[in-house]
Amino acid sequence: MKIEQYISQLLYRYQCVTVPGFGAFLTEFQSAYLDENSHSFYPPKKMISFNPFIKNNDGLLANHLAEAEKISYEIAVNTIQNEVSHWKTKIQEFGNFSIKNIGQFSLNSEHNIVFVPTDQVNYMKESFGLSSFVSPSVKREILHEVREEEFEEAAAATPIIFIPERKRNFSPLKYAAIFALSAGIIGAAGTFGYKFYENKIAEETLLVETNVQKKVNQKIQEATFIISNPLPTVTLTVPSEKEMPYHVVAGAFRIESNAEGAYQTLLKLGFKAKRLAPNKHGLFPVLYGSYSSYSEAHQAMKDIQKLDNKDAWLLVESL
Repeated sequence: MKIEQYISQLLYRYQCVTVPGFGAFLTEFQSAYLDENSHSFYPPKKMISFNPFIKNNDGLLANHLAEAEKISYEIAVNTIQNEVSHWKTKIQEFGNFSIKNIGQFSLNSEHNIVFVPTDQVNYMKESFGLSSFVSPSVKREILHEVREEEFEEAAAATPIIFIPERKRNFSPLKYAAIFALSAGIIGAAGTFGYKFYENKIAEETLLVETNVQKKVNQKIQEATFIISNPLPTVTLTVPSEKEMPYHVVAGAFRIESNAEGAYQTLLKLGFKAKRLAPNKHGLFPVLYGSYSSYSEAHQAMKDIQKLDNKDAWLLVESL
């Protein structure tokens, strides 16, 4: 049974989806951005990363698989284990394999797993319906600035022509012609005024239609898309709280601010980190995580020493 589609479904809802025995897929919000080189606009999205240290079964994937396939929780856990074994065989034999709509795994020269997420799927449900697009650059006209010297040279080169004033003639026929001409101008002005009124009405009508269209487009952009067939609600089976006396220690710090910085860094990496109260030496311990069995804690410490912190050590104490 393929479990890729169920991992994809959970990535729309949760920031961390753990595959027991393999690792955890983490999501991080990325804002919309503009690529100025290609003039491309990209909507906000969730970036996927992979943490191989988080392997404990938190019940999320198994419960969702059992609910979707109508099988028991134990069968769902066994199905996940079989699929993980198949993945590990693939990467050992071929050096790489891919999970549909999630990303590709490969081994580097040090035989560590390298994950490259896919860029074809946006797991941010708030960005549903939004896609990237390319907008051509706007070419602007560059106006030539005229210097004062060029203006004076142009003015000096322009000839000045003097037109002598003519003697006025007060002939009665001239005044009659002026009266007739005035009447014609008034009639033309009336016709021109009517045309101007019609043009003004047309311009205002076009302006109103444009504003209405803008409001309609804005409503379309702000519309809320409703998914008619949403994912079923996942019911988690939370086991009873167990004592966890085995702890993998990242370090003990004399300065509290340094301990807080290490604690926040481990949280960002996906660990279930903890900070402890100062010990009898006045040091502030920071933990990678706590475990219920010695074998589980010892295996986690070996993985962390190999891939992240060679100085990590094991603490056995009931907190």
